[in-house]
Amino acid sequence: MSELQIEDVIEGEGKAAVKGALITTHYRGWLADGTQFDSSHDRGQAFQCVIGTGRVIKGWDQGIIGMKVGGKRRLQVPAHLAYGERQIGNMIPPNSDLTFEIELLEVLTRDD
Repeated sequence: MSELQIEDVIEGEGKAAVKGALITTHYRGWLADGTQFDSSHDRGQAFQCVIGTGRVIKGWDQGIIGMKVGGKRRLQVPAHLAYGERQIGNMIPPNSDLTFEIELLEVLTRDD
């Protein structure tokens, strides 16, 4: 895989994610072989981050911008937009392409 692939599973109708917004999501992540390596659902806790500012992998920064609250999006992230040559814990080998299914729960901007 050489570029980010974005698929809207459900088109949201709420506020759109913009660079610098604090977003709240639920997500699941899989390796190319289908092994799940992470899930906010399994932890029972939504994930928050500031989007578009390098605080998460590039595939998320690029793939979530424009997504609307209430939406569900599948991202297929090539290794160079994920963790590249780094191994992450025991779960993600170096040079891994990753797939995420992300549900956008909330977008907060400075206007809020």
